[in-house]
Amino acid sequence: MRSMRRRRRLSMTSLIDVIFLLLLFFMLSSTFTRFAEVEFISARSGGAATTERPVFLSLAAETLRVNGSETAFDSLPGSLDEHRSGDAPLKVLVSTGANVTAQRLTDLLVALRKIPQVTVTVLEAT
Repeated sequence: MRSMRRRRRLSMTSLIDVIFLLLLFFMLSSTFTRFAEVEFISARSGGAATTERPVFLSLAAETLRVNGSETAFDSLPGSLDEHRSGDAPLKVLVSTGANVTAQRLTDLLVALRKIPQVTVTVLEAT
């Protein structure tokens, strides 16, 4: 007769060790930094009124308008320079349409951040 082979019990210790090592590896090799940040500054209460008129940017899903005239993201610095008067920071008001994605708004804010002497205010949708 054949001798009956006895099965060994499966040990879970080695499996737990492998899972722990994988967890440790992925935790140490990943980065927790943000790749790109958009800085938001909260509004201050009641400041002095200025005589300089702000530039109004209207952002829609497909178009971008500067004071009513359509422009592209590439020509935005030139379009805003036309509205400057002196060395004072240019105030820009950004209004978004209903179909504007967060990514499109972020792209606009990143493009505006590259332009020197620009103060941006994003208007709240109603």
